[in-house]
Amino acid sequence: MTSATMMKRRAIITIDNPASVHAEAYRTLRTNVQWSSVENPLQTLLVTSAEQGAGKSTTAVNLAAAFALMGKKTVIVDADMRRPAQHCYFNKTNRTGLSNLLKGQFTLSQTIQETHIEGLSLLPSGTIPHNPAELLAGQRMDELLAELKQQYEFVLLDTTPVLAVTDAQVLGAKVDGVLFVLQCRSTKRESARKAIAQLEYMHSNVIGTVLNRTKKKKAAYRYEL
Repeated sequence: MTSATMMKRRAIITIDNPASVHAEAYRTLRTNVQWSSVENPLQTLLVTSAEQGAGKSTTAVNLAAAFALMGKKTVIVDADMRRPAQHCYFNKTNRTGLSNLLKGQFTLSQTIQETHIEGLSLLPSGTIPHNPAELLAGQRMDELLAELKQQYEFVLLDTTPVLAVTDAQVLGAKVDGVLFVLQCRSTKRESARKAIAQLEYMHSNVIGTVLNRTKKKKAAYRYEL
């Protein structure tokens, strides 16, 4: 399956409800990410989780939008080539994207899409391939990251949950940092520990965790280094 006939756009809280406590939480997350590595600034950041449903894609798109809003030229890459979601936040097609680029079928300029948010571009997942992990592990992915770093100040990648398949582990070793998303009262402690251990085994730089869907009166998430 390829996705996407056009449908109603999913909400991006930092854009659609900027005065909300949730939007403020994502702006705080943006600041924390920036200050987590002052000496060696992060330019490529991977967002993942232990299991499906923790809110990693929502976290990724809102963080990307938050960086774009502060004037940083940003691109969000949907590297979840199994259950892609990022095109839904922008009401875009994902018929061509990352998978097609990595296969050599298209160039970056042919697959990148501008969004309704100034300064934020989207590289959708593309056609669902039969070998996502192998594509992400290849040299073409290294070349693509280098190319994106030349064109954008901040590159954010949304990928698969760690415990589902190996994609996140493969890609985590290629980026500057990994942000790990947990869902409050849902993600089991043992699952989180196992997922983080797998990322660290591949020498990923896990910069912190986001505890998603905490009590609304406090915030949308809690960030911990």
